[in-house]
Amino acid sequence: MILPGVLLLDAAGPEAGLLTAAAAARGHQVHAATTAAAYKGYGPELKGLLAGHINTDFTRPDRALDELAAYARCRGVGAVLTVNEYLTELAAHLCTELQVPGNDPVRAGVARDKAVMAGAFTAAGVRAPYTVLVRDDLELRAALKDPGIGFPCVVKPLAGAGSAGVTVVSDPVDASAAADVARAVVGMYGSGGDPGVLVQAYAAGTEYSVESLTQVGAPTHLAVTRKQVTGGASRVETGHSLPLHLPPAIEAAVYREVEAAIRAAGIWHGASHTEVIVGADGRCTVIEIGARLAAGQIGVLIQHALGVDIWTALLDVALGRPAALAPTARGYATVRFVTSPRAGRLTSLSGLPTVGPGVPFARWRAAVGSTVHEPGANGHRLGSFVVTGPDAAEVEKRADALRRQIRIGVEPGSRPAQVRSASTSAIAP
Repeated sequence: MILPGVLLLDAAGPEAGLLTAAAAARGHQVHAATTAAAYKGYGPELKGLLAGHINTDFTRPDRALDELAAYARCRGVGAVLTVNEYLTELAAHLCTELQVPGNDPVRAGVARDKAVMAGAFTAAGVRAPYTVLVRDDLELRAALKDPGIGFPCVVKPLAGAGSAGVTVVSDPVDASAAADVARAVVGMYGSGGDPGVLVQAYAAGTEYSVESLTQVGAPTHLAVTRKQVTGGASRVETGHSLPLHLPPAIEAAVYREVEAAIRAAGIWHGASHTEVIVGADGRCTVIEIGARLAAGQIGVLIQHALGVDIWTALLDVALGRPAALAPTARGYATVRFVTSPRAGRLTSLSGLPTVGPGVPFARWRAAVGSTVHEPGANGHRLGSFVVTGPDAAEVEKRADALRRQIRIGVEPGSRPAQVRSASTSAIAP
């Protein structure tokens, strides 16, 4: 029996690597759609799992769609997946072109353009922050006087990711600089750099995310994730933990809003990651939704805390098969992100946790000699590690202890220096 092939839009990163390994282990031929430059960076293990690849230009999505559809048809592709935030819209269109399970291509832009997202949420009755799109300083000043905004407020780019360019503004004098930061954000494949930015009312409360997998329009919520974030003007994630058990009434309210957001974004077959704020009154506000599996090793947390084979489940959904989503474990997992205490040149990095009992994942992106930054976006992380166990308090305690053992040496400034290779990912089987 010849199994359908699998096409993965961008196979870089640990989540994509795990998805590739899961599909290959089940006997599927896995193909990667990538760029020539990115393919050079694929490691030998990943290249060994791939049955083939196609280099395309993701900055030209119409052309890429035609090229990928032709490639997929020649190779018997029956499933298209991506864990790349910037390629979810292309994936939806490609699924429609190939007539394989995927999301609604008409609404796929909702999860990529945050101005479109705000409008779609309003139209669908999703409780979300009041949002104004501004394109110049005159409109920015008008938005700051809008009674629906107030202070503090949030200024963010239209199509960024990973908290890049997002600023919490507490004073009108800081708003123009925040808008400039948002406009300067350039994402993958040339996205960003738009003169428009969003000014959004600030939602006070506790921040969570909801990890869901939708099949034929019916979402299953796998976990509520507690998010640890920095304070100040840049709210950057420093860790995630799951599962979090909210009071039943609050959980039900959160799920209602999340499901409305999933429908608004046209997520019909696939994963979603919904960021929410729960206020002191228990009401849920949806901040954003992504039509993909959460980044930041949340898939690894789900796998080890709940016993759900999330990689196989993603594959089954993409193939139109019922996915096994019922938890088979009652554990707890947390990830800690390692960041630099200051900007400069990384001179030393020691005390990093290694994979072993209770530490199923460790990844180090930093290279001694490279320029590092204070955390202003998720891309500034030096690395991360996951800790798991049966007891939440013990897991959190151990993760904090391991984080304290890490020593980071940073020399002020960013003088050029010889860069030594960084450590690579390590993942327990």
